[in-house]
Amino acid sequence: MTAKPVINAADAESRVRAGANEHVKVGLFDIDGLLRGKFMHRDKFSSALSEGFGFCDVVLGWDSNDELYDNTALTGWDSGWPDATVRIVPDTGRQIPFEGDRWLFLAEFTGAAEAVCPRGVLRRVLARADEMGYRVNAGFEYEFFVFAETPHSIRDKNYRDLRPVTPGSTGYSMLRTGALDAFYKDILDTCSGMDIPLEGLHEEMGPGVVEGAIMATDGLAAADRAALFKTMIKILAQRHGLMATFMAKWSEQQAGQSGHIHLSLTRKSNGLYAFHDPSADGGMSEVMRHFIGGQQRLMPEMTVLAAPTVNSYSRLVPDQWAPTEASWGIDNRTCALRVVPGAAESLRVEYRVPGSDANPYLALAGAVASGLYGIEQEIAPTAPVTGNAREAEWPAELTLPRTLAAAADSFSQSSIPRDWLGDTFVDHFAASRDWEVREFRKHVTDWELARYFEMI
Repeated sequence: MTAKPVINAADAESRVRAGANEHVKVGLFDIDGLLRGKFMHRDKFSSALSEGFGFCDVVLGWDSNDELYDNTALTGWDSGWPDATVRIVPDTGRQIPFEGDRWLFLAEFTGAAEAVCPRGVLRRVLARADEMGYRVNAGFEYEFFVFAETPHSIRDKNYRDLRPVTPGSTGYSMLRTGALDAFYKDILDTCSGMDIPLEGLHEEMGPGVVEGAIMATDGLAAADRAALFKTMIKILAQRHGLMATFMAKWSEQQAGQSGHIHLSLTRKSNGLYAFHDPSADGGMSEVMRHFIGGQQRLMPEMTVLAAPTVNSYSRLVPDQWAPTEASWGIDNRTCALRVVPGAAESLRVEYRVPGSDANPYLALAGAVASGLYGIEQEIAPTAPVTGNAREAEWPAELTLPRTLAAAADSFSQSSIPRDWLGDTFVDHFAASRDWEVREFRKHVTDWELARYFEMI
């Protein structure tokens, strides 16, 4: 059962003091969406609630493999990797069921580092939505593959010949969920207890692939839920002697893994759903049409936030259940933007570009900023696609970047991400993606060996 939400700092301190654990966990999500943090004694936690605490800013200056960037200005060897101030966010408090109900709180950077803190970036976008008179509602859904492997075995095998936890393609199989009941029960119970409520959880198409849909809520809390869901799934899998991956495409023989975002707006003035107009065609208001128009127009420039790794672009290829153009349609899963029709409370747009590897805070920031820009500029979308979007011809300006390098360049060269996300963040994130590309280019892939070793 989910505990009563933490209200404020005083409530957080009171609950931690009343708990059985002397230490709490405090963490924040880095550029790549990894949860970085530490155990903190509850006495230190009490003072940190009011004063903040120092956290080495190296977590904003290294990649997912703890390799230090050589091209960013925010922090580095020249600055000596100092502590940056971090604030604890009291209302993110959750108890971890499998750690004796130990408390976990999320935090975010303040000061200069706040400009590139992923949670801070999203918070600033949502503040502009608030200024425009809207509340953002969002829900994430994730696909992830599960393997009968351990962190040691995958390295011993050099990530080859991995054994999925279930064989064959068994989408929606109740046999598989029954056989793996202990694992599924642990997921459901943990998510329920940590305020990550799931609308659904099921076997997907492919060996060992699972999909989880997280209930929608307001924008910042939705991203918190999504980021924690990914973290907890990986932890729970390893606790069961398994491994879960959220990389966008782990095998050329299998479909990629998506991290779709469902979005809608409500009006602050009256609480009504801004996307719904019962007198309009399909019930879609002009606000919704402009929101889609903005997302469509800016999708190529924002792709890097939804597809942030070299591997992301192995998923964004034709005929693989992932978009390659900024298309939209009504209940059309071949499109990048799928309007999900329904009553006022269920009418929404599904942003289908992100893979499971995307940082939820940044993917949501890009999707929302694009839509709000469309409302501001009253951008009309193209005609909705009927049939297969991949069979239509698309202009270059609506074609998504094909590589991480191209996506980062499009992002950094556009003035609109800079306006909505900030120059400091755009420069830092683009530089981090340039680093990622250069790290990849140092390596020789199995494909290259098989292709060129003998014949060239």
